Parts: sequence; structure tokens; C-alpha cells
Amino acid sequence: MLIASQLEPTYARTVYPCFDEPAMKATFNIRIIHDPSYVALSNMPAIDVSEMQDENGSLWTVTTFNTSLKMSTYLTAFVICDFDYVTRTERGNEIRIWARKEAVKNGYVDYALNITGPIFSFLEDLLNVSYPLPKTDLVALPDFGAGAMENWGLMTFQESSLMYLPSDKFTSRKAMIAIILSHELGHQACEMLKHFFFLFKWFGNLVTMNWWNDLWLNEGLASYFEYLGVTFVEPRLSLDKIFNDHVIQPILREDNEIGIRSLSESEDKIKGSFSLMSLFDSITYNKGASITWMLSGFLTEKLFIRALTSYLKEFSFSNANQDDLWTHIQMVVDAQDEIQLPASVKQIMDSWTCQNGFPVLTLNVTTGTISQEQFLNKKNENSTDPYNNTWIIPISWMRNGSSQPLMWLDKSSKVFPEMQVSESEYDWILLNVNLSGYYRVNYDQLNLIRLARLLENDPKVRLYFRFQLINDVFALTQFGYIHIETALELTKYLAREDELFIWNVVLLNLVPENLEGTLKNYEVYPLLKKYLLKRMLPIYHYYAGFIRQNVDALEDDYFAQVYLEKLFATACWLGLEDCLNLCSELYAKWMDNPAYKIPFLIRRPVCCYGVAVGSDKEWNFAWEMYNHTNSTKEDKDILLSAMSCAKESWLLYRYLQYGLSDTLFSSNCTSVIILHVVAKDIGHRIAWEFVTENW
Repeated sequence: MLIASQLEPTYARTVYPCFDEPAMKATFNIRIIHDPSYVALSNMPAIDVSEMQDENGSLWTVTTFNTSLKMSTYLTAFVICDFDYVTRTERGNEIRIWARKEAVKNGYVDYALNITGPIFSFLEDLLNVSYPLPKTDLVALPDFGAGAMENWGLMTFQESSLMYLPSDKFTSRKAMIAIILSHELGHQACEMLKHFFFLFKWFGNLVTMNWWNDLWLNEGLASYFEYLGVTFVEPRLSLDKIFNDHVIQPILREDNEIGIRSLSESEDKIKGSFSLMSLFDSITYNKGASITWMLSGFLTEKLFIRALTSYLKEFSFSNANQDDLWTHIQMVVDAQDEIQLPASVKQIMDSWTCQNGFPVLTLNVTTGTISQEQFLNKKNENSTDPYNNTWIIPISWMRNGSSQPLMWLDKSSKVFPEMQVSESEYDWILLNVNLSGYYRVNYDQLNLIRLARLLENDPKVRLYFRFQLINDVFALTQFGYIHIETALELTKYLAREDELFIWNVVLLNLVPENLEGTLKNYEVYPLLKKYLLKRMLPIYHYYAGFIRQNVDALEDDYFAQVYLEKLFATACWLGLEDCLNLCSELYAKWMDNPAYKIPFLIRRPVCCYGVAVGSDKEWNFAWEMYNHTNSTKEDKDILLSAMSCAKESWLLYRYLQYGLSDTLFSSNCTSVIILHVVAKDIGHRIAWEFVTENW
């Protein structure tokens, strides 16, 4: 038995009578009566544990907690469990991590314990704000819908967000735990700066938004700080790389549909047209963090932190809206003369938070003209910009590799004479250096040809330069701003690209998500095979060498952990002989010794192509392993998919038959098996015949 609460946004009212609004802060006295074999936890430390008898003579434990600090109702919390914990003290704050007894005994929460204290201290020092509570409990719940929640003093997490198994060394889980922890702790100032994401949440706890329409002040700021915290405790992770890859690029791909809301909406609009739960989305988290990144960039981190510290101090234990934050930033800007802004902080930032979408800048290097328009899909006739939005845009830029002073575009177009280029083919311009701004850039043909030539001559030119160019040109192609040929010009150099981080962007844009369906991609497949394979060979062989000789050396390569699978799956899909042989070898090794572990990084493609290249013997082994009692859920998922990779139609037909059997599978596997088979070339027709026969 286990009870845990989740009261954000409006569920406190279902637990106790209250004015359940974030701005109505109060102190809380909590007492819980529970079975003596369980422990009760709440926001504050327990101050008294006594016994009482009910009318049937049964004994109950009464746990009384200290009076809470002044806080919002949605942050009150309680957990009743029979868990164990590990503990350490950081600057007088007792940190306890609770989990199922066997998980604690096996050391699965030790990593989280080791990083929580340092993240707290990092945030306290950075923001110059002390964590106001005497203790922090973090609880790993086997089943939890919210992912993680920053309740002040009692944070709750899904187990996977808090547990790091020693056998996980080849997964990206370590970094993800750090990110989530950092976010939740970030709330704790704001709750103390959500655990990375959650350790960053004192933003919501100390200073809470006036109402839910400014939720991004909680979540967006915490999402920004979580990445600072992650790179503090895991210094091998590059902040710029991980922030661009996890936050900025995913939201730029999403924030361009008509009808997507703006970051900050009016209360009336939300009450009229949104559910509160729908506000907990990627606009709030990722766009909020991206706008904060841009703001910190043009202010400098020093001024930004100074303004935040003053904002946190003034509004501690109360509420604020985004204008209060702009006021504090304006005060800091006015008190110095190094950074000059073209308009007030409120005017600049409202153009980003109160309008939906984001701009694309078009640069003409012959005239030096930059124009802006909302980035919308030109292939979609309905997507005209109804508002004629303009943004006040900070433009970081470089010419021929050397950084130039920041420029601002504050109207729909403007001429910058210093951005005109000469006749020399080595004279080029790059805007939005290091992706510091929340926008895309479209260059004229002349500049693009020069940038493509630069990549071919110097493939080691700055990492973000390559990352950004390739991201932007494919997005512009997809939305009808430029032709695909123009984008492909920039990929000619790829044979000398050794960063998986960049290759992932290329594969994301060129290779269909559903790899197996060559039938649906009959036109593009032979071209991709010819064009991409020869460029992939060097990076493929580089990583295949590690897989064959020393896979342990990749333990600290975060991007290998996240993206190597896609690279290998693509190489095998395109028919690379060495890739297919490597999968066969590793699969055969596993068949000879079932205790052998296929390297986690490429387990999925190895199992698929091991079955594909093999016969019924390989398929039967996968089936045997699927039914093995020691198989984890993850192993089972991989094998469920791998068994559909068989190239002999009778094996696929037998697999579909197995899928109908109640004794072999739970009923929810039937549709999963059909979906796996239908995605494969030879399985497509077989699955359809099978479904119609067995309707």
C-alpha cells in the first residue's frame, strides 16, 4: 500500500476546504493518522508521533508536523509509505531520499543523494538566497503520473527519474536524473531551485506566479536553471550542446503551428478557452526556458542573476507576475551603462511572451538588409500571419569567423551596412551565433554558397555553426522557404563530420522516422543509400571500433548513449554490409552465451538485424529470451519489435498467430505485434491479410 498526493494545479480543494488559488498563501498545520507499520511524510519535519485507539480498540499512529512556511495550497503534500531512506546533510538541511526497501538496499538512489546537496548549494550561491526549510524529502514512487513534483520540502518523482542502477552505465539515465533533480530543486527557491529540473523549483515555492496564466515564470525559469545545475554536477556535459539539443530545437520544431498559444496569456482567455492542465506543456517549459536563455544572453548572465536575486528577495513568500520580473531587470539595467537596450525590458520581452510563434530573419548580404516575419508553413495555404507580428530581436553575428557587436532589429526590416559582403568568396556572415536567440535565419543564395564552401574546406568550423545551419536549412526546406537542393548543398561535407550530435540532426531530417518502410520511400531510398552511406562510413567505423574493442570507453559519451542507436539502425537499413555483419556477430555471441549482454547502446538494431539476417533458429532464440523470467520490460519491448524483423513470411505469420493467443501474450500485446509487423516491408501485406482473416 502507498499513498502520495499530487495537488497541482487545483486538487488541494479535493483534500481539505481551502481557497485553492496560488496567490492565497497561508501556513499549514498538518496531522496524519495512519497504520503504525507505515511512515507519514509531509512538507515539514514531524514534531510529534503518538498513539491513539479507535472505537474497535485498534491502535493507530498520529504524526504531527511542524507549521509550514507561508505557501500556496498546491504545494502542500503528504506520502504514507513503508519505504526506507538514505540521508545526508548539506549546510544544515537534512536531505532524505525514500524508495522501496530493496531499491535503497541495492544503492539505486545513491547517485541522486550525492548530487542533490551540491545542486542545492550551487543554487543558493548563484542566486544568493538561502533555502528556508530544515529538511527536504525526495520520494521515488513506483507509479506517478506527473513525472516529478516540487512540493516544498517533500518532492515526489517517478522511480525512473530518481533511480540510477549500476547496470545503467550505458544509458543516458544519469544525465536525465540530474536534469530532473535540478529542475525540481530550482523550484525550491522559487521551492528550492524541480530535482534538477525539480531542484530548481524554488521559483514556484518562494515566489509564486499570481495566477496560472504566468505559469512559465515557475516552469520556464526552473527549466533554464536545471541545465545550469546539470552541467555543474556533471561537468562533462556541455551546457550549450545539451540545452540546444533538448530545449531550443525541439520547441522551434513545434512552436510554428497556427493556433499555438503564446507564452503568457490573459486570465480571461485561459478561463474561456484552455484547461489549466493544458498549460503544463512544452510552450511553458521549453519556450519559457529558451526565452530566458536569450534574455540572459543579451543582458549577460551577471546582470540577469543580479536582477533575479533582487526579484526573489522582494517577492519571497508572496506572488508576482511577469511585469514584476521585467521591472527588476529594468532596475538593474538602469543602474549600469555597459549594456544598452533599444527599448524597455517590458517592450522587448512582451514581444516574445505575449505573441505566439517566433520570427524568421532573412538576410540579403548584397544590400545588408534584414527583414523579419513570423515563421509559418508556406506550403499550407491557411498559414498566413494574421497579426503581422514583429519582435524586438537581439542579433548576435560574426563575419568570417570573428564576433561582431550585438545588433537589434526592432521593426519589420532594416539595413545594416556593416553586413554587406565584398566580392571575395571568403567573406561571409553568420547570424544568431551559438543559437542565442529564439528564431531561425534564412540567408540569400550568395551567403549560403559561401557557407557551404566554408563547411567543405573547414569541416571543423565551430560546432554550433554546423548544428545551427543544418537545423535551420532543413526547417526552411520543410516549410517552403527554400528548395531541398539548397539544404543538401550544406550536407556535402558530412564525410568529415565526426559529431553524433550533428549527425542526429541530419538523420532526423533525411531519414524517415519509420525506418523499415522502404516501400513507402521507394523514390528516396536508393538516393539516400548512395548519397548518405558513403558520408556515414567514417563515423560509423569510428563507433563500430568501440563496439568491437572497447565499448566501456563510451560510458561518458552522453550523445553516443542517446544517438548511436539511430546511426546504427540507419546504416543497417541502408544495407551497410559491416553493420549487418556486426549485428549478426553480436547476436550469435548472445545465442552462444545467454548471459552475454549486447551493448545497450545498440541493443535494439542488433536484435532486429540479428533476426533479419538469420533464420528460424535466430527467431526462436528471441522468442525464448522474451519468455525468460529475468527479462526486464525494456528487454521485452526490444524483443517484441525484433521478432517482427524476420525476412521469412512464414515466421511473421506464425508470430501474428502467437499474438492472438491468450496463453502466450497478454491481450494488449496483440495490437503491438500487428503494428510492428505492418511497419516492415514484407510484413505489410501479411499483417493486412492476417487482420482481415481474424477480424
